[in-house]
Amino acid sequence: MAQLWGGRFTKPTDEKVYAFNASVNFDKRMLKQDVCGSIAHSAMLAKQGIISEEDGKAIEEGLKGIYADVVSGKLVITNQYEDIHSFCEAVLTERIGDAGKRLHTGRSRNDQVALDMRMYVRGEVCIADALLDKLLVTILDIMKANTKTFMPGFTHLQKAQPVTLAHHMGAYFEMFKRDRKRLHDIYTRMNECPLGSGALAGTTYPLDREFTAKKLGFDKATDNSMDSVSDRDYLIEFLDALSIIMMHMSRSCEEIITWNTNEYRFVEIDDAYSTGSSIMPQKKNPDIAELIRGKTGRVYGSLMGLLTTMKGLPLAYNKDMQEDKEGAFDAMDTACSCLDLYEGMLRSMKFNNEIMEKSAAGGFTNATDAADYLVGKGIPFRDAHSVVGRMVLECIDKGITIDEMSLDDLKKLSSVIGEDFYEAVSIETCVLKRSTKGAPGPDAMADEIAGCEKFISETKALADPLDDFLN
Repeated sequence: MAQLWGGRFTKPTDEKVYAFNASVNFDKRMLKQDVCGSIAHSAMLAKQGIISEEDGKAIEEGLKGIYADVVSGKLVITNQYEDIHSFCEAVLTERIGDAGKRLHTGRSRNDQVALDMRMYVRGEVCIADALLDKLLVTILDIMKANTKTFMPGFTHLQKAQPVTLAHHMGAYFEMFKRDRKRLHDIYTRMNECPLGSGALAGTTYPLDREFTAKKLGFDKATDNSMDSVSDRDYLIEFLDALSIIMMHMSRSCEEIITWNTNEYRFVEIDDAYSTGSSIMPQKKNPDIAELIRGKTGRVYGSLMGLLTTMKGLPLAYNKDMQEDKEGAFDAMDTACSCLDLYEGMLRSMKFNNEIMEKSAAGGFTNATDAADYLVGKGIPFRDAHSVVGRMVLECIDKGITIDEMSLDDLKKLSSVIGEDFYEAVSIETCVLKRSTKGAPGPDAMADEIAGCEKFISETKALADPLDDFLN
């Protein structure tokens, strides 16, 4: 058992207690963050004269060697270590001697844990941001190609008014655009360095906290040492953002699953993103869409788990906070995997334009436009609404659509109706004349697409400062 403590204890830790307390099995994924944080800390100690320049150099070279050996497979992180921090320090001391024992000067495992987790989450925010950027490009491509692909718009899962596929996908562009903005906000808010906060009350050593903050790519050092070691707001915010991203994907997947049915046939999911049945040879199942929909609850669970863990914790650090990792790591892995697969499914999916347009023509999606036509002839809207309601009832009785009614039958309902009625209620007219900002009409849609292009081109990709730290 390799531990960073034990001097005041008279007997070893029970093996079951040690296993229950250990976190190396899941926090070993923070190896890079632990190594980078320790290198920055030792460089600061040497700069401040707290350790010698020689020891600082030995520590840096030793830590880089440990990282390289783990990445290459030459060195394996085993369960004999309590956590990734004890692994790095123990192996470092084995390799460079007493200089390794000086690494922890002016530092607690509390601020070390806080630093590692914050840097790891920062990197994951950057990964999620890049995946969202790729997804937005794919959605925009679909929008550009389908500005005249007519389809029914729905409310209450019933056909409401005709729109275009570009307009429909534009709604999802807005959702995922907000998701990217959220990630950028989180990055800005979380990019403060807790290193140097000690266990909770700082240290008497003359540390230069701004030096380590800058070296690790943070905007500044944190302002309160007690908050620094006990803050998990940034992680809660990120899990919340991931939950919203998953919710947006799940909503879209629910539609794709519906559209993929034999009854709708709006889309055909590519074979690469579908599966078959073990017993029914005709089946082609939308399993990826269904799994994304299902895994949404899994990510929600991680958010709720951390909120529940944190809700009763007094200041400052408590061991409960070790529970911030497993669920969070799973949520990050799950959400990023789903984003990657969802983008690929969308990019390769075929839209059946003719079927969508035919569906838009049914279900009386042009009823509102029929009422607007009557209003244009001087009929008060409430009266027009009633006339069109009777019109729909008659069509249902005869099994026809509004534009299939004879002019004579239409005039029986309202004498103001003329030949121009048929053009006014055509699906194409219903869509193209909707020109208010955000509507599916061609001018409004052109403006929306231009705005989407501008957002993609002007939104700078988030970068993980640790990407080149060890080079």
